[in-house]
Amino acid sequence: MDNDWLFTQTEKDIQVSEMTIRRLPRYFRYLRELVEQGRIRISSAELSKMMNVTASQIRSDLNQLGDFGHMGYGYDVNYLFKRISEILGVREGMTAVIIDSGDLGRALVQTTLFVRRGIDVLALFDGIGDRAGTAINDIPIISLSKLETFCETHKVDIAVLTCPKEQAQVISQRAADCGVRGIWNYTGRELHPEGHPQIIIENVHLGDSLMILDYKLRTQDKRNGSEKANV
Repeated sequence: MDNDWLFTQTEKDIQVSEMTIRRLPRYFRYLRELVEQGRIRISSAELSKMMNVTASQIRSDLNQLGDFGHMGYGYDVNYLFKRISEILGVREGMTAVIIDSGDLGRALVQTTLFVRRGIDVLALFDGIGDRAGTAINDIPIISLSKLETFCETHKVDIAVLTCPKEQAQVISQRAADCGVRGIWNYTGRELHPEGHPQIIIENVHLGDSLMILDYKLRTQDKRNGSEKANV
């Protein structure tokens, strides 16, 4: 029998480590698939095979989410998915705007990325202005000159920055001054809006991920070359 535990936690504040938080979106994705498949329970050993994470790491991560009850039953998939969704703020009414209607901004707004995580994209802002007045997937494209006016009349939690790197600092400052609480930063520039020490910035460095892939491929090639030389 597995050493997993079934959740019996009541609602309360929890403290989760930064490293575990970084892994929770992966749990969210895999558990969502299991829910859609109609799975009722799953063991840490099964999750381990699916996610390529050790069963002990999974148990350590999930132990941070709350108290547990009966041993030997595995994890209740629906409840675990619900708890992780709550911790990650899914379906808590978060709102976002995407700033810059270039290729990346338009691509993001056409995905289910936001909807499936409970984030409502209110508008896509166009820095040049030639797309203003149109819409993508019923999301209006608005001139960037109207950002402040829009934020005065709408609650905006997150600004997704897909603008050119050279404009990133100025636009992040404008977004922060408008009361935006978080920035999802695709610009490749480190941002520091003045006067807003509490704003949370999550940087997405696509180039870093590409270089890590490059490193792993070269390491694999060297290892394979060494193995062939030793044959």
